[in-house]
Amino acid sequence: MKATLFIIQNEADHAQAKALIEKLMGSKDPADRARMTAQARLVDAYERVRWPRRSPTLPDLLTYLMDQNGLSRTDLVPLLGTASRVSEVLNGKRELSMTMVRNLRERFGVSADLLIPPGRARGRLAA
Repeated sequence: MKATLFIIQNEADHAQAKALIEKLMGSKDPADRARMTAQARLVDAYERVRWPRRSPTLPDLLTYLMDQNGLSRTDLVPLLGTASRVSEVLNGKRELSMTMVRNLRERFGVSADLLIPPGRARGRLAA
């Protein structure tokens, strides 16, 4: 199957590129498989620019984890220290200490990278 790759500059190009990938998926020809991989990389690059992925904010992440685990703010007190600290963290007014990061990581099984702001990863964290 002979196929040309699409350079993706708009939604129409994006749709054509995805259709080409779907068409090439059924082929056993190594050249078609290589074209499919190349087109998939172009689609991925376009989608990363068009719809960038953002890490959730700490309050959003904690709210999500609480919701998924059926927890309330009170349930976070043993992990964060006090009710006022829970409130400060959930309102975005306080960063996490290393102890808090460890507690949350162990409790929810999430990466510390999600809990530590990017600019703070090498610096000192809040006490």
